[in-house]
Amino acid sequence: MNTLVIGGTGTTGSRVAAALRERGAGLRVATRHPRPDRPDQVRFDWADPATHDPATAEVDRVYLIPPLGAVDPLPVVEPFLTRAVDRGVRRVVLLSSSAVAPDTPGLGALQRAVRDLAPQWAVLRPSWFLQNLTREHVLARGIRERGEIVTATGSGRVALVDADDIAAVAVRALLDPVSHDTDHVITGPRAVDYAEVAETITEVTGRPVRHRSVSAGELTALLVADGMPEPFAAVLAALDETIRDGAEDRVTTTVADLTGRPPRSLREFVTAHRDAFAA
Repeated sequence: MNTLVIGGTGTTGSRVAAALRERGAGLRVATRHPRPDRPDQVRFDWADPATHDPATAEVDRVYLIPPLGAVDPLPVVEPFLTRAVDRGVRRVVLLSSSAVAPDTPGLGALQRAVRDLAPQWAVLRPSWFLQNLTREHVLARGIRERGEIVTATGSGRVALVDADDIAAVAVRALLDPVSHDTDHVITGPRAVDYAEVAETITEVTGRPVRHRSVSAGELTALLVADGMPEPFAAVLAALDETIRDGAEDRVTTTVADLTGRPPRSLREFVTAHRDAFAA
């Protein structure tokens, strides 16, 4: 078995690649900037179709991350999927979102395409990443620079999930002898609102952090000012409104069922990454 991990140096892709490597699985890491000292890396760019066929040579399964920031990725991804299956790819594991259903305009069409085109498939629908609170995400920068988390979620709750847990589910979906052929909604162990997230960061780190709730329009404007394309900023702000309305107030047992261990909690994550919240 040889797996192509698209976005193999990103948040979930790097973790999936590392786990496959540990298991001795055949691996090809797709990245726009492959390193010459890494023979398992291959150049792949959604905007450059000439990189697609070489990346899928001798590959029979794909961890598929669609183009980042694309409101409607299907026109770019569907030709790749069709060609990859024609060239021997048998199993596709798509990283989507718990907020995206098959009937969701734009992003939902990609889920339908994976089901229709791939002989074997799984659709991962994780909740919001705990890693959004660290690194270079707009939420993380707000915490570090201003001591605040700005969302349009109000008091709505979401079961934030660790990328390590998402990757563990992805590896099972890629390597299990029998294809899953199903959606996996992946959540953390408990749904929380962002006020509790701020309180937890404050308690664990000693640094005061607050949640500031704004309207979807205000959030869109803030994201655009941060450099995000307006169409995608509007989509993210609208997703915050679905959280406000209770759409993400749920917990699944997917991580425990497929990995045999509970998902990482918010407090465990903040404790492990205490230094990431410093100003």
